[in-house]
Amino acid sequence: MINAIKNLFGMGTKTDYVQLVKNGALIIDVRTEGEFAGGHIKGSINIPVDQLRNNLNKLKDKNKPVITCCASGMRSASAKSLLIQNGYAEVYNAGGWSSLQTRL
Repeated sequence: MINAIKNLFGMGTKTDYVQLVKNGALIIDVRTEGEFAGGHIKGSINIPVDQLRNNLNKLKDKNKPVITCCASGMRSASAKSLLIQNGYAEVYNAGGWSSLQTRL
């Protein structure tokens, strides 16, 4: 149970985000448009978490790795759950975008 919670919030097994991005992973920043405009990871796309369900058509390949990020990890955890529930096979919660940026 504890491991499942850790994995949900991106605190489980170490993930090699550099390799994921090299292999074509898509980074989805689920913060608001205003937060995203204030700074974001180059190449990431902004789909606010409250709009994600209605924008799944923008994520056509369900087998392509997806990395979610936000400000702290809470919204990106929700986004990860939503994506998994909708059949996306490989989804990683990277937590806060600024933290992810330092790991890329």
